[in-house]
Formats: sequence, structure tokens, C-alpha cells
Amino acid sequence: MHPRYYLDPEIFEREQQKIFRKVWLFAGLKTLLGQHNAFITRKIAGIPIVIQNFRGELRAFENVCLHRSALIQTEPVGRRPLVCAYHAWRYDAQGQVAHIPDCDSIYRFDEAEKCSLKLRRFALRVVGNLLFVNLAPQPMPLEEQFSPEFMATLESSSNAYDTEVMVTTWRGQYNWKLAYENLRDANHVRYVHPKTLGQIVTFHPRVNEARLQACAQPLHDLSPVALRQEMRQFSFGGPEARYEDMRRFGWHDLVERWSHEDAYYNWLAYPNLHIASGNGGHSFTIEHHVPIAPGCTDLEVYRFSARKKQAFAFSSAVLLEEMHGSKRVVGEDVDIMEKVQAALHAHAPVATQGAYEGLNRLVERWYSTLMETEHGL
Repeated sequence: MHPRYYLDPEIFEREQQKIFRKVWLFAGLKTLLGQHNAFITRKIAGIPIVIQNFRGELRAFENVCLHRSALIQTEPVGRRPLVCAYHAWRYDAQGQVAHIPDCDSIYRFDEAEKCSLKLRRFALRVVGNLLFVNLAPQPMPLEEQFSPEFMATLESSSNAYDTEVMVTTWRGQYNWKLAYENLRDANHVRYVHPKTLGQIVTFHPRVNEARLQACAQPLHDLSPVALRQEMRQFSFGGPEARYEDMRRFGWHDLVERWSHEDAYYNWLAYPNLHIASGNGGHSFTIEHHVPIAPGCTDLEVYRFSARKKQAFAFSSAVLLEEMHGSKRVVGEDVDIMEKVQAALHAHAPVATQGAYEGLNRLVERWYSTLMETEHGL
């Protein structure tokens, strides 16, 4: 696409409004919320969010106290009541203010004012072990964003996740869209990852003739239903490459393997979630690319094994080694994306894509139509 789509702050804000505050977005793992008052916090499309367990019910609220706009929950993950640390305003499972210390004597709110004090609640869906949040006042059905087949494989695979999770965040100097153009590009692995991922698995770029013909035509139906239907095809997953001789490790026998196929699995949930299993379902990685600015993206990486058959003492060492593996491979991707971003300027040449990049071209057709018209989701 034109370089302005990767550089322009006004377009970045338009993306936040037209995509990230309209679609369902990954927000965390259900396994982190197993107990009453357990919570996770996120910032989604610039809005602070808290997802909390209220006696088994998971709810998502804006994580901003209605008194003086302080964060209510201040840690990324924890377990405590929904109480603001600034002046101890407490909220209930509906997001309603339940208690204000010394309310009658110093605040003097009447009953109507107290009843009006309610946190903004957001739509939350649980797919297996994955949490998705939608910030729109009237969110689209999740089934209009993801196909039934895709949701079924997400549910099945994520239900296999173990409860021990390792998480880290890297800040990269690249536009979030570069990550998903890269993830849809099976041809880059042998050049960017020849000593890491390219050593263990071979991906084969293929030309999809139907996509190639489709992307040569403009989008004619710009209704929300049609735009959502088009977007739906951008999310997919399954075995992307098969191993002839997959490497085996002793800890593989200690977990309940999700798949019995020796394959490299990839799931891509548009717009910014990537899940992979590079060892046929023995372990998983989540890459969540969070847009911060036109040239800045936070890459959150989660590593976990499949569910343990029983606890074993060196499980954290396994996750640490897997995280180091992610750092090597993802670091190579980040390096090339930062170089692409650094080369972009207002008058840079528009990329010349090949026939095998038909899916990227379909995404770009949809994206540029959404950005350049008044039509929306």
C-alpha cells in the first residue's frame, strides 16, 4: 500500500476508530482468571480494560475509576476486589459503585447520583481458553468476524493450554500491519530465518488463482455485512507445514499433546493475533501485536505447553527455553520489519507484490476501501 498507511498519525487514529474499536480483539487467557476476584488488565485501542472473575462470571469493564479517573486495577494480573486505591471507591459485579467511604458526610451524593455511577462495560466472549473483547456500543456478532470452522479449531486447541504461562513484551519500531503482511508470506522464511525456523520446517508459497482474480477487482458492495464477510476470510488456521522427522524432547511425554499430526500449526485471527504450535501441539505461542503509534508496536508473547499430565519440576525451564526460541525467530522478523519501516517515507515507491501474495492484496484492498470511504463495519 502507499507509505502513508504506515506513517500517517491521522490514518493511525482512523484505524483505531474504524477497526480496533469495532472488531473483536484478543484480550487474554481464561486460565489466568480461575479464582474469584482474579483479574487481568489491558489497554485496547487506547482504552484501559479490566477483565475480572466475579464468583465464576467473567466481566470486562473500563478500568477507570469514576471519581478521579485513576486506574482501578493497576497490575497486569492479580487478585483483589474491584476497588480503586486512590479513594477506595468499590465496584460490584455489575460495575456499579457499591461503596464510597464517608459518602454522606464529604461527598454528599444523593441516591440518584450514586445510582448513575456505573463503569462502562464491554462485550466479552470466551472461545475455549481465549478471551475476546469488543469495544463497540453495539458489537457485531463474533460469528460474523470468524468462521465456525476457525472458531472450532481455536476452541479445541486453546482448551489444551496449560495453566503455567510465561509472558513478555517487546516494543518494536514498526507498523502493526507489517507483522501480518509478514505472517501471510510463506516465502520469507528461507531468507529471514535460514538458521532458525528455516532449519526445522519448510513452508511452500503457493499461488491461489481465485484470490488473484478477486484482488484485481474493486469491492462493489460496501455494506457493513459485506465488509464483515470480506474480513472473515482474513482469519484462518491449521497445519501449514508437515515434518518428515519432527524433533522429540523428553518433556513431550509429560504433556497431553493436542494434535497427533507432526505439523507446524498457524492460526491468524485478524487484525492482530497470531497463535502457533511449532511441534504438533506439544506447546503453543501467542503473538499479540498491539498498535502504539504509526511506527511503534508492542509485541506481547505468551508461551505455554499443552496441559501437563502431572506437574514436573523443570516446567519453567522448558518455557524459558521456548521463550528464548521465540526471541530468536521473532527477533529476526522484528529486525526486518524495523528495516522496512525505517525505509518508508512519503515519496517511497509502493511495494510490487507477486502473484503468491494474493491474500495480502485482498486484505489491502479491503483495508484501503475502509480507510478511504465513509463506509464502516
